[in-house]
Amino acid sequence: MPDPKTTRLFLVRHGATELSAEDRFAGSINPDLSQIGILQAERLAQRLSDDAITAVYSSPMLRTIHTATILARPHHITPLLRDGLREISHGHWEGKRRTDVEAQFPEEYAAWEEDPFTFAPQDGEAGVNVIARALPVIREIVLQHRGENVLVVSHKATLRLLISSLLGFDARGYRDRLDQSPACLNVIDLKDPVRARLMLFNDVSHYVDQPAQSDGRLSKWWDTSGG
Repeated sequence: MPDPKTTRLFLVRHGATELSAEDRFAGSINPDLSQIGILQAERLAQRLSDDAITAVYSSPMLRTIHTATILARPHHITPLLRDGLREISHGHWEGKRRTDVEAQFPEEYAAWEEDPFTFAPQDGEAGVNVIARALPVIREIVLQHRGENVLVVSHKATLRLLISSLLGFDARGYRDRLDQSPACLNVIDLKDPVRARLMLFNDVSHYVDQPAQSDGRLSKWWDTSGG
């Protein structure tokens, strides 16, 4: 790393699960990796095996712990768990298919599509709540690991919100403008907890040539805009 004061974060989404493949809301429920997800994580572990990673942090969910354990193995590191890195909770939508939620709770779903940053389903979380618990974890990591390479394993929504916040984007558009594929790699360099530069985003070249195009599951704004 050119600058010994710069902390490099390798931000990784966990590998695929059976529920994510079925397009079900799976924030607070706790599936493990599918066989495909394990393979994705193993490919990423091979890719990062020569990087001098000094610490690995993970959400306490099974899918992230499994991914982090695979990634940490070449570096002989035990992942450290942080509750702030867990996925956003979708409340009473958990475990349901997206199409079923839209049909059963049309008004609630429409409000969430319009503003997922401040609106939450019943018993769930809004994006702003996720940033409030996840960003202090990143601050802790940067302050404790100055000039080091640190791996952080988290989730799709949590990572999109974190990246938006770290880079100064309008986090209200996190679902519309950012995606995170299973076992993708993002790299962010930080001079301190507030000065960040994006070096790599949503990269999955360790298991496919390029990220898949949107299959209609990002947001209504994305899926219905354009010609």
